[in-house]
Amino acid sequence: MFVGPMAAGKTSLGRRVAKDLGVQFVDSDVVFVRKHGAITDFFAANGEQEFRRIEEEIIAEELAQPGSRVLALGGGAVLSERTRELLKEHPTVLLMTTQEAVLRTANLARRPLLRDDPSAWGRILQERKPLYLEVADITFRTDRAGKDQLARRVVQWVRSYARREYLAAHPERQQQSQSRPERQARQGRERRQEREQHPERQARPGPENARAERTRSENTLGEDQS
Repeated sequence: MFVGPMAAGKTSLGRRVAKDLGVQFVDSDVVFVRKHGAITDFFAANGEQEFRRIEEEIIAEELAQPGSRVLALGGGAVLSERTRELLKEHPTVLLMTTQEAVLRTANLARRPLLRDDPSAWGRILQERKPLYLEVADITFRTDRAGKDQLARRVVQWVRSYARREYLAAHPERQQQSQSRPERQARQGRERRQEREQHPERQARPGPENARAERTRSENTLGEDQS
């Protein structure tokens, strides 16, 4: 999932990441527009509260769909407690940027909360930031790297997250997944622990010591016979 302030790049980056992962991309705002028309018009006619109610339902429906997907949420989606609880069950990426970057690149006419007061972006971010941090598993800055570089980083993180979740659910695969150096290091630690716990076993000769012992015995036997 992608969360973050308005115009942080959730849609454009989400599309790239979904393509690289080979999964479907869904934008909750696009789903809303398809079902209810332009968000600015809906705001004017019905108000923000009704918009948030429908937005919450859309997100819940999308998260309930089977299979993997990348879902980008509107900037205010985290205002819903129900949505925040649902997001805790999914890997969630927070995208952050600056007001300067937003005002330089965003189409403010399509954003009802900024259209009449573009400087409100910073105030809105400060109000919502604790909620973003509450649901986010990791944060990326979209104003400090190109989209291709960011997409690679996010894809790498998603795959690493999925692997950790898989191994947590299948602990028997943990040992099988270890690399040879990791296995050797683990085996070395186990041998040291065994020696510390059972010092009497150290007297048992290994193959090299056994051969040396046999040689000493043969020499001693020869001396006795002479």
